[in-house]
Amino acid sequence: MSIVAIVGMCGSGKSIASDYFESLGYKKVYFGGVTMDKLKEANLDVTPSNERMMRESLRKQYGMGAFALLLLPRIDELVKHDNVVLDGLYSWDELKILRDKYGDALSVIGVVVDRCVRYERLMSRDVRPLTRDEAVSRDLSEIENIAKAGPIAFADFYVDNNGSVLEYKKRLDVIKSIIEKE
Repeated sequence: MSIVAIVGMCGSGKSIASDYFESLGYKKVYFGGVTMDKLKEANLDVTPSNERMMRESLRKQYGMGAFALLLLPRIDELVKHDNVVLDGLYSWDELKILRDKYGDALSVIGVVVDRCVRYERLMSRDVRPLTRDEAVSRDLSEIENIAKAGPIAFADFYVDNNGSVLEYKKRLDVIKSIIEKE
């Protein structure tokens, strides 16, 4: 059993890494999907401000480990038969919940990218693009309100994603081979 959590700031390439692990046979659990599902349930548009409101609302209701708590049943079910990749683990409390539950079966990969590169990617992405001001606001909100920096700082492995997708995937392959040997 192997669970890989991908962490990083918005626009760092977490979804690319998660999709890559999924293409290699891992089952994906998208933490941001909880926000999207809850917005849909509340009949709210998917906007940066609504996403932020919903993320913070869920954490007020369930605590800072909200997304891990809400996704534990799904992770438990998948990990019975498959390796799992977690796309977008956010808070320190979520990491602690998952570490307590899965121990050494959980490996955390921190994706790091120069801020200016992330902002360019966020402005030009097809799905949910952000302006530079929206990206800065989201960064500050995630650092100050949901303790996002902790899991990134305490990752088991790091990937520099300032270069090409090919270079990125080569580093992910190295990390995957290390994880699967442990």
